[in-house]
Amino acid sequence: MAENIRELTVELGDRSYPILIGPGLLGEYDLSPYVTGSQVMIVTNETVAPLYLEQAIRCFPGKVVDSIVLPDGEKFKDWQTLNRIFDGLLEQRHTRKTTLVALGGGVVGDMTGFAAACYQRGVSFIQIPTTLLSQVDSSVGGKTGINHPLGKNMIGAFHQPRAVLIDTDSLRSLPPREVSAGLAEVIKYGLIRARDFLDWLEGAVDRLVALEPEALSEAIHRSCACKAEVVAKDEREGGLRAILNLGHTFGHAIEAFAGYGNWLHGEAVGTGMVMATDLSLREGMISSGDLERVVALVRRAGLPERPPAGMTPDDFMTRMAVDKKNVDGQLRLVLLKALGAAVVTADIRPENLAATLSAFCEDA
Repeated sequence: MAENIRELTVELGDRSYPILIGPGLLGEYDLSPYVTGSQVMIVTNETVAPLYLEQAIRCFPGKVVDSIVLPDGEKFKDWQTLNRIFDGLLEQRHTRKTTLVALGGGVVGDMTGFAAACYQRGVSFIQIPTTLLSQVDSSVGGKTGINHPLGKNMIGAFHQPRAVLIDTDSLRSLPPREVSAGLAEVIKYGLIRARDFLDWLEGAVDRLVALEPEALSEAIHRSCACKAEVVAKDEREGGLRAILNLGHTFGHAIEAFAGYGNWLHGEAVGTGMVMATDLSLREGMISSGDLERVVALVRRAGLPERPPAGMTPDDFMTRMAVDKKNVDGQLRLVLLKALGAAVVTADIRPENLAATLSAFCEDA
C-alpha cells in the first residue's frame, strides 16, 4: 500500500501534520500513532456510516472506538447537532485524552473539529474526508465551526487536526452533483495561485468529472499542496490565507439566501467565482478572454453560473455585510489580478460591484 500513498505536510512547527492521499486507505492504514490516548470517538453521518464506518474503525487497532451518527445535511450544522457530539462524549465518558475523528464531508469535519476545540478545552482530532470538496479544502487548515442563520461559519475556532487521511476510493460513492461541488474548490486553487494547475485543469476537467483515478489523485494532491503552503504561511487568516475565499463572499450569500443545504457549498462557490471574475474584469484587472475561460471551466465542471432565481442585489449586499473578511464595516473581496494570482481588496468601485450584481440578478 505504501507505494500508492502520496504524503504532504502542513508545516506548523510542533503542530505540523501529514496529509495522506491514496486509494484503499480506509480500513488498511493504521492511524493509531496519531491518537493521543486509548479512546477514539468517530463522528459521521447517516449517509456515510453504512458505507465507511466499519472500515474507519479498523484504522485504530488497539483503541477503544465509539461512534456518533449525525443527521446528514448543511441545515444540521448548528448548535443543536453540535451538542449531540458533546452528549455522546460525556455519555461514553471520554476524557481530555480522547481523539475525535471526522468521517464524512465538510459539515461533519467542521463540526467535529469545533467539538474537539471545545471539549474539555481542547482535544485532538483526525480528519477522514469522504467528499471531494472536503478532501481538497475543508479537511486541511484547521478552520472549524457551525452556521448561524445570519451567516455561514460565523461561530467556530482554529483547531488543527493531527492527521488527514484521504482515501480516493471513497469518491466512487459520490453523486455527480457532489463531484461538481468539489471541483469548484479545485478550480479555485488554479485561479488564485497556480496558473500551471489551471492550464492542466482545462485539459483534465472531463476526466475529473468522470472520476478517473489518476486525474483525481493529481488534482487532490496539487490542491492540498497549495492549501498547505498557504496555511503554513498564514494559519489564522491574517492576510494571505484570505485568498482561499475566492468566490466565497458571493457564495455564502447565495447559501444563506437559498437556505443552507439547498445549494451545495461548492455550487455556490462556483457561481461566486464567476461573479468575482466578472467584477475583476470591471475593475480592469483581467481581460474578457480570462472571464470566458473561467466561465467555460465552471460550466464544464457541471457548476451553476448564476445565483438562484429571485435573488436581488439587496439580498447579496445584506448577507455580504456580515462576511468575516470585512474590516470595520468595510466590504473586502477576493478578486483576480490575473489568472493564477488573487488579491484581497476593499478598494472596489461601488458602481462596478453594483454592475456585477445587476448583471447576475434577474430581478435587478
